[in-house]
Amino acid sequence: MDYLIVRRPARKRNPGPVTSQSLTDALKREAYRLGFDLAGACPAVPPPRIDQFRRWLAAGHAGRMRYLAERAEAYEHPRNVLEDVESILMLAMNYRTVEPAPTRAGQGRVSRYAWGSDYHHLIRARLHRLADFHRRLAPGARVRGVVDTAPLLEREFAQLAGLGWIGKNTLLLSERFGSWTFLGALLTSERLDYNAPAEADHCESCRACLDACPTGALVDAYCLDARKCISYLTVELRDCVPPELREAEQDRLFGCDVCQEVCPWNRSGPVAEEKAFRPAPQMNPAELPELLEMDEGAFRERFHGTPFWRSRRPGLLRNAAIVLGNRPDARALPALVTGLSDVDPLVRAACAWALGRWASPAAKKALRDRLAVEPHADVRREIEAAVQVQ
Repeated sequence: MDYLIVRRPARKRNPGPVTSQSLTDALKREAYRLGFDLAGACPAVPPPRIDQFRRWLAAGHAGRMRYLAERAEAYEHPRNVLEDVESILMLAMNYRTVEPAPTRAGQGRVSRYAWGSDYHHLIRARLHRLADFHRRLAPGARVRGVVDTAPLLEREFAQLAGLGWIGKNTLLLSERFGSWTFLGALLTSERLDYNAPAEADHCESCRACLDACPTGALVDAYCLDARKCISYLTVELRDCVPPELREAEQDRLFGCDVCQEVCPWNRSGPVAEEKAFRPAPQMNPAELPELLEMDEGAFRERFHGTPFWRSRRPGLLRNAAIVLGNRPDARALPALVTGLSDVDPLVRAACAWALGRWASPAAKKALRDRLAVEPHADVRREIEAAVQVQ
């Protein structure tokens, strides 16, 4: 008689509880697989220079970024981002792609970080995937990924996690990538195996960034006055750019990389493999007259989901007008004249200032015609000043 012999499957060995070392190693491997270039772990403790941050706010250096002061207390400990947080895995992604192309009249320079897709969306999606991976390894863990928007002093924790040091231009610098990196953080209630902090300051006696800043925004080593920073003026500021700072913007439409371009640690470095960070069409550089002809719908269609969305339409058109005032181009005259009648007074004021710097009868006529009908007091003042300059 034949018998059917059924063998029981071998019982799987219980791998045992995940350790801090194995969890950290696994998270770092997965982070690298997802496209991050640097990864380091640190304890979730009060930021080492929280007192310096408080003094910076008290000095008014945040400008009109009131959200920083409004949640200043939240920055004092990572537990305000994730309750019961024990550790932070700090991550960095290289975004250096091609070199900036030279601009000509009618064009504006865009900061490298804004050439492609909005890095917030890309990094946040990958942090979500890393967080899901973490939960599979440690099902009871509480995990949260953040990038640039939560009350977390990311550069402080990146230094604490050994990713690099904070340079005199206030940016994180690494020996491999310089400052061309985006930062992200994975907060966890689990204990990780911590990296040694980066304690050496490789800036040493170098003053390149301080001396090159076009507006003197780096008021001292490791201290940036955002109110003078071109990145703040062209991205965050929702008002008119102070007249004394407009010429210093030169051809910069969105953001500023001067303090990074002159940094010796940024002279060379690997090229980022991430295609999303490569320049989109007309971003390196950008054509300005066509921007001044965009209504809200056109702005939304072209720039939603990109870094330019942060400045909003009035801010971007204001920036374009200022660049055209710094570098007059006859082909841009019709666009500036059109901007004098824009629905937003911020745009009209900037176009008035720009036209005032043109030695052109057509520009003067456009200013006088607009002055006769302009209802907004601030715009009238800009037009009157522009006419007097001519």
